[in-house]
Amino acid sequence: MKILMLLSKILLTDLRVYNEAKALIDAGHKVAVIVWDRRHEHDSNDVIDDIKIIRIHNNGIMRILPGNLLRNPFWWRRAYKTGKKLYNAGFNFDVVHCHDLDTLPAGVWLKKKTGCKLVYDAHEIFGYMVEGDAPTFIVKLIFKLEKKLVTYTDEIITVNEPVKKYFEKITQKPITIVMNCKTPIHIKYKPPNNKVFTVIFIGSIDKGKLFPEIVDIIGSIDNIKFIIAGKKEKMRLYNEVKNRANLYKNVEFLGQIPFDQVIPRTFKSDVVLHMVDSSTKNSKITTPNKLLEAMACGRPIICSENTYAGYLTEKLQCGLVVKSSPDSIKKAVVKLRDNPQLCRKFGENGLNAALKIYNWDKQKDKLLMLYKKLE
Repeated sequence: MKILMLLSKILLTDLRVYNEAKALIDAGHKVAVIVWDRRHEHDSNDVIDDIKIIRIHNNGIMRILPGNLLRNPFWWRRAYKTGKKLYNAGFNFDVVHCHDLDTLPAGVWLKKKTGCKLVYDAHEIFGYMVEGDAPTFIVKLIFKLEKKLVTYTDEIITVNEPVKKYFEKITQKPITIVMNCKTPIHIKYKPPNNKVFTVIFIGSIDKGKLFPEIVDIIGSIDNIKFIIAGKKEKMRLYNEVKNRANLYKNVEFLGQIPFDQVIPRTFKSDVVLHMVDSSTKNSKITTPNKLLEAMACGRPIICSENTYAGYLTEKLQCGLVVKSSPDSIKKAVVKLRDNPQLCRKFGENGLNAALKIYNWDKQKDKLLMLYKKLE
């Protein structure tokens, strides 16, 4: 089959999309991805690992509009036009695969125009994600829009049980869970080899993940090193975290790193940090990539209580689950710093779970089975 994916960010910062596209190509399908390159970081057309990439940049009115929320309708229109042009040029896709709600309107239009199948790949509950940043009436509109648009889908993919339960309340469409699991890099536990106990955070720099305060919390702990690799999304906060990190000798700010460095850097660390504001609905239900990356590398994680990530961590006994308070976070880091045997136990438990259940091969099989249904 020919498959067109729609993605509202650049491909190389979203490993889930890359993995899905590559899995489909390896299974004999052809895949093209239309992406929204908001900062014009790459050329318009590219091919990476046999994935055809068409990038849309912020030109014309998209460049002058304040904020991505207002740009979204123009992105949908351009994604639709680009998809239609691609179809007419010979890439007559059988399926449009929409990643997240901010691509689904364009996908629905393309389905209506071409008669193709429509897959909605919901990486999160979009309304929960924007709840703290958008006005209440916008959030309500987002939930209404999603409820309407899912009626046009043929299949829904999502990331975990809590998100699946949300969609089961608003649609009768078939739902498949494809988690963002990683491929374990070793079949046996290998301890880290750092002279200084190293805590790592890789991901989006966001107030919901306790930035910038987390820099001070971890930076003030003796005999540790804190490495931060953050995505360039909210630039004011990104720069604030970068400047604050420079105040501490034991904090290293890497900025945004390519996705192929995430697992190697996680493996080199002693512990993965993923603390969130657990009062938000989005934080409560997500399965963070950090947990799955830590498991694949055999590294313990420190994460927040009253979250689905905390539930999994306790169930699998692969890390510490604590309150999102400075004192609790510090105590957790110190506890692991001073107890290498506990780190090893958590690391081994996480790796074993990754080898048996939480690995990409098992998730890939579910994705390919879904596409066989669409053939």
